[in-house]
Amino acid sequence: MSRKRPPPSLFKPLRRALGMPVWADVALRLGGALALVFIVVMVHWLDRDGLNDSHDGVVSFLDVVYFTMISITTTGFGDIAPVSDKSRLVEAVIVTPIRLAVIYIFVGTAYNFIIKHSWETWRMKRIQERLSDHIVVLGYGVSGSESVAELIARGTDPSCIVVIDPSAQRLALAEQAGCNVMEGDATRDETLEAVRIGSARTVLVSAGRDDTTILIILTARHVAPHVPITAVVRADDNEALARQAGANNVINPVRFTGLLLAGSAEGQHISDYLADLASVTGRVQLIERAVEPGEVGKPLEEIATGKGLRIYRKGKEIGFWEPGAHVLEAGDIIVEIAACPQPSA
Repeated sequence: MSRKRPPPSLFKPLRRALGMPVWADVALRLGGALALVFIVVMVHWLDRDGLNDSHDGVVSFLDVVYFTMISITTTGFGDIAPVSDKSRLVEAVIVTPIRLAVIYIFVGTAYNFIIKHSWETWRMKRIQERLSDHIVVLGYGVSGSESVAELIARGTDPSCIVVIDPSAQRLALAEQAGCNVMEGDATRDETLEAVRIGSARTVLVSAGRDDTTILIILTARHVAPHVPITAVVRADDNEALARQAGANNVINPVRFTGLLLAGSAEGQHISDYLADLASVTGRVQLIERAVEPGEVGKPLEEIATGKGLRIYRKGKEIGFWEPGAHVLEAGDIIVEIAACPQPSA
């Protein structure tokens, strides 16, 4: 049974930023071509004495324009022709290279505007059909844009990030960052299915409003039952609702800000260290990873990649001080503090 196609108003096709807008490229090319044609007209006008008009014997300015156009387009009716040696030299040395340049500009414009545009549309359609292990960002407001910037700073390829937002202005910013973008409503199944959310690595939800965020979580969990979902909510009462809707992780920026403020009250360096942990641009960072085969059987404190803080074992949290952290097991997930790689001088 064939699948019903969604109405076109639900979302627009996936796209990625080009180096220069098509209209700007076409305008530059046409402007350059017209400038070259103007130069040829002036050359022919200055050298009009070397031209012969077989119709009436008089070469007017209109005849010069006419001769320039048929000469550049290589039509050549023969009614006006260069007869003097100087005019033939001008045609060979000056006009012919300009003629080739104009033809190249027009052919290049046709390629860029028609062939390349069609190729880019086809290529993005193929990318959209083959999306896999990508990160889907639903909402590109303050939190969404900051998360994308942090992901790119951590080494994530922007082409592996898909941003969905109803605002064309915000999507333009995501395009500038190199992300794939789609204008649409993330609360609709068809929109999420269009970016193959079921094959995504993770989903980040930041809609700006808690009710919209929870509705997006419900839709995403319905379409992708097994994909991890992280969501941002701003009211404490909505954290439980977001988890019940299907979010694996719920972040409350208001609460996190409160933690930083409280930490600064206890000491001037605590809030700095917490912010340092949260960003890849700091000296240290929090890392979550699976236990390595060579680490199985060892205590958490003996891992060589950083300072082990917590183990997640079969859904249970184990702190570094608890007995379960004395022996690492296969399948454990380790949360550790590691030094950030510092750029070389």
